[in-house]
Amino acid sequence: MTGMETIIDWIYAHQAMLSWLTFFSVLTFIGSLIVIPVLIIHIPEEYFLHEKRNPAAARKDHPGLRLLFLIVKNVLGVLFVLAGIAMLVLPGQGLLTILIGIMLMSFPGKYAVKRKIVMQKQIFKMINRLRVKANRPPIRVDSAGEGDG
Repeated sequence: MTGMETIIDWIYAHQAMLSWLTFFSVLTFIGSLIVIPVLIIHIPEEYFLHEKRNPAAARKDHPGLRLLFLIVKNVLGVLFVLAGIAMLVLPGQGLLTILIGIMLMSFPGKYAVKRKIVMQKQIFKMINRLRVKANRPPIRVDSAGEGDG
């Protein structure tokens, strides 16, 4: 049995799993085409203005609901990261899926990572171009670091 026959046998043995991964890949790609621009448009223009994120005002949500939301959001984030890693070798938008997963998860330093990504020159231009098309003011960052990259 050659290496190619082994691969083909593996594919036939795992058709259902590969079908689901392909479906999830297509769904993630289409969803990202819709969700990412919506999220970019709704970011407050001053969100990245400071080096450190200002803590949100005390929320009036029930603590149990907040905890449940945090758990669900982080579990989804981990699932997206794992699916994205799988999509690096299978069909799909692996890097994009990993990025969505990271954005969903909560971890120390997440704001600094997001800010560093947004401040890359090409990304900064693309975000603001999208916001201008949606009649939203451009994202602002401190003038010392605006659009670095």
